[in-house]
Amino acid sequence: MFTGIVTDLGTVREVQPIGGGHDLRLVIGTSPTFLAEPTRAALGASISCSGVCLTVVHLAADAFSVDCSAETVGATTLGGWKAGARINLERALRIGDELGGHIVSGHVDGVATVVSATPENASVRWRFRLPDALARYVASKGSIAIDGVSLTVNEVDGEVFGVNIIPHTASITTFGTLQPGDKVNIEVDMMARYVARLREYER
Repeated sequence: MFTGIVTDLGTVREVQPIGGGHDLRLVIGTSPTFLAEPTRAALGASISCSGVCLTVVHLAADAFSVDCSAETVGATTLGGWKAGARINLERALRIGDELGGHIVSGHVDGVATVVSATPENASVRWRFRLPDALARYVASKGSIAIDGVSLTVNEVDGEVFGVNIIPHTASITTFGTLQPGDKVNIEVDMMARYVARLREYER
């Protein structure tokens, strides 16, 4: 589990095909403190990589490696990552940690497209277009994770929703480099998913 509060911007160093298929091994560079504090990361640890929960298979002082199945590659933006790509990183939530965002599982529900970015007072209103199947799970003032960043939905218009990004968030996440047309990983609020499922049984 994660909180959607990004604590480091990582850089993809290598993308290596493995297993003779579409599986990949990624080598991701980090700041040394990300892997060392508050407790040393271990093999088998879970790390949110732009919203995708991945398992550490190798550790170095300032980098870690993860293996990604073909299904994960196909269901997320991960298949488009190249060496040099920046990604949002978050270590797994520990009991007793501050829950500053919302409960995020790291299981991506789908991929959305950046529609626009418009300055709005001291922030920027970002709008995204969702896949049809996810639109019903997104509500104004609800929570959503975009590339692993916990955000509050400020508007919904059919399949398009908007969030506001303050300068601090843009500076410490990949929002500082996003452009219209880019793809992002979306995880809808877990509560919304279960409420929708329960309503199906009530019909």
